[in-house]
Amino acid sequence: MSTSPGKAKSGLPSSAFKTPAGTPPTLLEPAYQAGAFAGMRGLFVRDLRLALRRRTDIVAALFFFVITVSLFPLGVGPEPQLLRAMAPGVVWVAALLASMLSLGRLFAEDFQDGTLEQMLLSAHPLPLLVLAKTASHWLCSGLLLAVVSPLLALQFGLSSEATLMLAVSLLLGTPLLSLVGAIGAALTVGVRGAGVLLSLLVLPLCVPVLIFGAGAVDANAAGLGVTGHFSLLGAILALALFLAPLATAAALRIAVE
Repeated sequence: MSTSPGKAKSGLPSSAFKTPAGTPPTLLEPAYQAGAFAGMRGLFVRDLRLALRRRTDIVAALFFFVITVSLFPLGVGPEPQLLRAMAPGVVWVAALLASMLSLGRLFAEDFQDGTLEQMLLSAHPLPLLVLAKTASHWLCSGLLLAVVSPLLALQFGLSSEATLMLAVSLLLGTPLLSLVGAIGAALTVGVRGAGVLLSLLVLPLCVPVLIFGAGAVDANAAGLGVTGHFSLLGAILALALFLAPLATAAALRIAVE
């Protein structure tokens, strides 16, 4: 089946990947920047639509998160003090594992249908396109986990303030899981047995996020300040927003070549 000349294989307009020839650089720069963000927005919307068509992937990650967290109170017993002490670590570990369920498909399907090659050949900066795909992944995984976490915290008897700290820490930390996971997904794209290799690459890098995220809730329960933990999470997130798309773009070029 032939594709129309106005659209590329990825579903994005072919004009989004082209730069007008013969235009002076001073006149081209504003239009180029506008086109770059248009391509970024188009890729973000495309990935969201594909994710909504595959709702089972979203539901599977959410179901895994809920079941994993809910099993711990049943296995440990109804000891309130013990449950409150282990709640932050349990929720954070479950969120980390649940977010990794869909990381393997972040670039794999684009690699198979040729969309990834179009992204590499596009006139748009590849890090911006990578950032759009990562944002789509977080919106369909990490954000949902953070929204559901207050309901799961009720099983551990957390106070309302500790529950709020848990949700805020997940909102700050889950984007980091997607950003770091995107690097591992790019390094393992097209590799046989990529799921196991992806876990080995990503899990050690996510340990600081896990420590500071769960530590914020523990500090609040102990009556200590949580500003330091949130400041560190915010600083790591700001650094990852700048460096992770660059590293992911470089990894994609290496993987495709």
